[in-house]
Amino acid sequence: MTLHTPRSPKLLRSCLKLYFSRRWWWTTLLVFAVSAAMARLGVWQLDRLAQRREFNAHVLEQRAAEILELGTFPDAELPALLGMEFRAATATGCYDFDHQVALRNQYWDGRYGYALMTPLILEDGRAVLVERGWIPGEYESRPSWGQFDETGTVTVQGVIRIPQAEPDMGGIPDPTPAPGQDGLDFWNIANLERIQQQIPYPLMPVYIQKSPEEAGGELPHPLEPDVVVTEGNHLGYAVQWFTYASLLFFGYPIWLCMQEKGT
Repeated sequence: MTLHTPRSPKLLRSCLKLYFSRRWWWTTLLVFAVSAAMARLGVWQLDRLAQRREFNAHVLEQRAAEILELGTFPDAELPALLGMEFRAATATGCYDFDHQVALRNQYWDGRYGYALMTPLILEDGRAVLVERGWIPGEYESRPSWGQFDETGTVTVQGVIRIPQAEPDMGGIPDPTPAPGQDGLDFWNIANLERIQQQIPYPLMPVYIQKSPEEAGGELPHPLEPDVVVTEGNHLGYAVQWFTYASLLFFGYPIWLCMQEKGT
């Protein structure tokens, strides 16, 4: 016995002719547009996945690299540091607290505060900015930071971080100093290019985020780098978008046939 169903090739070809009929052309265009948009979202998620995998590979590679002694890093190769974010690094020198600044909107254990960023003058006369760690929000003036000073020669251990030129999406850019103002004490992002303008000696193009292992239970409390090596949900989202696009695109002619058959 031969079973004839609405999905037979002959009937489907007939239904496809209805795509751009006067009655259905606008619906067809809408279906094509929405299907294309869903497919594009799937491709975007795959692009995000590729970027995330590349980022993860970079982080793992830098974490596996030997500890870098910044005091011995050649001047001619300083730009290469921008490709070494999250690599362990160490530096020895003396802090310059006269040119210390603080980053806003830093949290530790759910508490609001600031991250102190202090220039470290290396033994060879060069300087690197060090994110020393978190202090509570009540220390909102430069004089109150003095109790956290570390005098003499210190050795800092941490990871290399690259600066930000622009705030994250939704972030607020740092203001321009008012006329007669020497510089800003508080910053929203670690913009080394602008911070350099209020420091009388050249800084390295990266800064050191001090390792939490160096905390010792005292303030400033070093913060963990805000990075997680994971692929996230990008692949799952891509599959969802491609599935939605396929159901809409290939299901539309069947639905169209059923509508015409019912009239």
